[in-house]
Amino acid sequence: MLNVAVLGYGTVGSGVVEVIKKNQDIVNKNAGQEINVKYVLDLRDFPGDPVQEILVHDYNIILEDPSVDIVVEVMGGINPAYGFVKSALEKGKSVATSNKELVAAHGAELLQVARDNNVNFFFEASVGGGIPIIRPLIEALTADEITEITGILNGTTNYILTKMSDEGLDFDSVLKVAQEKGYAERNPEADVEGYDACRKIAILSSLVCGKQVDYQDIHTEGITKITDLDIKYAKAMGCTIKLFGTSTIADEKVYSMVAPFIVTKEHVLGNVSDVFNGILVKGNMLGETMFYGKGAGKLPTASAVVSDVIDAAKFMGQNKKINWEQNKVTVSDVLDYECKIFARVKATKEAIEKAFGNVTYVEVEGVTDEVAFVTEKISERSFEEKIAGLDLIYRIRTTM
Repeated sequence: MLNVAVLGYGTVGSGVVEVIKKNQDIVNKNAGQEINVKYVLDLRDFPGDPVQEILVHDYNIILEDPSVDIVVEVMGGINPAYGFVKSALEKGKSVATSNKELVAAHGAELLQVARDNNVNFFFEASVGGGIPIIRPLIEALTADEITEITGILNGTTNYILTKMSDEGLDFDSVLKVAQEKGYAERNPEADVEGYDACRKIAILSSLVCGKQVDYQDIHTEGITKITDLDIKYAKAMGCTIKLFGTSTIADEKVYSMVAPFIVTKEHVLGNVSDVFNGILVKGNMLGETMFYGKGAGKLPTASAVVSDVIDAAKFMGQNKKINWEQNKVTVSDVLDYECKIFARVKATKEAIEKAFGNVTYVEVEGVTDEVAFVTEKISERSFEEKIAGLDLIYRIRTTM
């Protein structure tokens, strides 16, 4: 029997306990032995909940108990999670976490601590919730040179953009509905400003590169400036708007960003809607492959965490190699990134063509006080230089 301690009894933590109990037979079968939840750590009490019988408030009880083999960290945030996880690994306990902030900031370091102590640090649920993406990257796609990884990595923003497109509503109205439905936090900044997606693409990029890609180095834009008029322009082009976290590896350079993109409906991610996530991986041998599913939620995320618990059980007494070293990757300047760009300006077509040459104009019925167009493929730097003489309202990158 292997004993597990769960740190945090919130949405995901309670889900982990539920998955292990409800699917006990299949979990034990796949792990090769019985998985027992011995402790749950939380500051709160839960009278009437069976978890109260195994609830502790002092982490040291877990840390100093040699019978605890695996620690599940689902508290979120950096502190005290970082200290708890590091000390557990140093004590010879494997760790499974869903904590994207922790993994993005300290993943490479904690993997090294795990190697040093012949245990494991697993984090499948840190990206994409219940979508299996971490394990395929480190196990199944190892014969390929990964050239791009692009994802809709945040369900909240995808829900908002989907509703804006389907119902013609403005950002603030849809955000309010998302909060009422529980899809968005009361303070939605991490989602709508792109910070959540930034941490996730940093983790995926680090695994692809095998080195540390710092999320602080990734250019990040959210969706708060997207208007219902931008949605109408996208529709006029037969497209939609999605928030992408994307990294491209070319000529030994890594371009990484989080930003809204205008996407054709034919694009593999163009029809990923509502709260669903989709992750596109391109390899030089494989070509394109797609991972799709619910990117968040109690049971999907908990299922991914428990899959890591099972993996930890299989690798007791040995470290499973995950190629992510602490030396840092230099993320290339976003100004060197090239794509077609959609822009709305207050300027004449003559001025636009003088600055950009050949462009494709986009029109929406009833809009007469601005001009919208799509450039040819252009670097960010060149776009900034050319747009300087025009009165820019807003611009969005495209995958066209």
